[in-house]
Amino acid sequence: MRKLFLISIGLLIVSTSTFAGGLLTNTNQHVLFLRMLARDASTQIDAVYSNPAGVAFMENGFHLSLNGQSAFQTRTITSTFAPFAGFGGNATKVYKGEASAPFIPSVFAVYKKDKWAFSGNFAVTGGGGKATFNEGLGSFESLVSVVPGMLVAAGNEMVDKGVLPINIFNGTNKYSVDSYMRGKQMIFGLQLGATYRITDYLSAFAGVRMNYVSNGYEGHIRNIEANIGGGEMVNVNKYFSDYAKQARTAADAYLAANDLANYAKYDAIAKEATKVAGLTADKELDCDQTGWGVTPILGLDFKMNKWNIGVKYEFNTKLNVENKTRIDNTGLFANGVNTPHDIPALLTVGVSYEILPVLRASVGYHHFFDTNARMADAKDPVTGQTMGKQHFIKQGTNEYLGGIEWDVCKWAQVSAGMQRTKYGVGDNYQSDMSFAVSSYSYGFGAGFDIAKNLKLNVAYFWTDYDKYTKETPNYGGTGIAGKDVFTRTNKVFGIGLDYKF
Repeated sequence: MRKLFLISIGLLIVSTSTFAGGLLTNTNQHVLFLRMLARDASTQIDAVYSNPAGVAFMENGFHLSLNGQSAFQTRTITSTFAPFAGFGGNATKVYKGEASAPFIPSVFAVYKKDKWAFSGNFAVTGGGGKATFNEGLGSFESLVSVVPGMLVAAGNEMVDKGVLPINIFNGTNKYSVDSYMRGKQMIFGLQLGATYRITDYLSAFAGVRMNYVSNGYEGHIRNIEANIGGGEMVNVNKYFSDYAKQARTAADAYLAANDLANYAKYDAIAKEATKVAGLTADKELDCDQTGWGVTPILGLDFKMNKWNIGVKYEFNTKLNVENKTRIDNTGLFANGVNTPHDIPALLTVGVSYEILPVLRASVGYHHFFDTNARMADAKDPVTGQTMGKQHFIKQGTNEYLGGIEWDVCKWAQVSAGMQRTKYGVGDNYQSDMSFAVSSYSYGFGAGFDIAKNLKLNVAYFWTDYDKYTKETPNYGGTGIAGKDVFTRTNKVFGIGLDYKF
């Protein structure tokens, strides 16, 4: 049962990202991304993040952009495991978690003077939401669900050993549990850098991003009950605590009477009952994690006539998060312990083309070097070896983007785009606490020149996720076969203002 809570708090490594991007990266930091997606060859204010070398081709002056996004996501895990029938009568259960980020701000700024441009932005570069599972998850309910069978088996063993005359646990076939998990994950990024236009066609960028991670997790497993012996539902911890006291009292009495045979029998009962009581005791966690790291960034932009090509490379960010634990009666999350939390390196390439003076199209490609980023440890279910989760990733994440923008009139533009995200994770990476599902994302929106130097952008963005099915012969470490089907939903609304001084 100690393992039960270890697995349940696996939510500590959940990526609660409610945005687009890789396993731990948000790429939709500006509303222009939401309404067009393929922005990797941009030479507008959003290029500060998406194509920082491209800001060299902006107009001279100071540019500022303020953006706000609201993101709402659900995560649905459909779990099939035979012992689940002991709680509600159905072997298949649906666990639904909701993650929300009602307001995610971002700020972009550029000062351009002739061949030089200095830029910066502040945004939530990873995570950004809270995920709440009010009924827990299948991976840790599975370990509670086998309690009835475990009690019956233990009773049979005690009968075989002559400790009990009959199996008083026969008929135990139902259970219940109060389980809850909530996690939040935020990576705040402050990026600063400089761009120099080397020739009329070529510019280069160098900069850094300071990343600060703030995670928080709360969870509990309480009131594990079972219909012991086929009777009424009772709290298993209390039942066996009382049973252990009674057996210990009897054992002490037999010892005092020098009846060693009965003493040995009741001493064994007391020890087993105490063990079960400890395993089924309530567990709670209240823990925050913080850490920081620096991301070096390089970029190039080539602009000629109607074509523009942008390239950016973000280096792998070495990062650890440290536990700041308030409550942890599991003994698993000691205060001050550090966990690897690297942000993977990222390569982006974008190409844009002006089809007509009023019509522009762009394509882009992203590759996240996930296999090179250190991640929290997990156990290989095949070998039993503990290793970083990056070893369960077959290849890095790939994204393919396309978008188009049309000037409806002198003061309004409409745009739309799409993105295909392909994750390279394997079955051993996927769990109901942390899973990645390939997807198609779509966005559309409009820009309005509401004043001479002021533009308003609005957009809506959503994601259609694939379904990932994982079947295992050892579900939740119980030795019994089970299946999970993972999927998500994601919706983002955005509004922003771009201003040139």
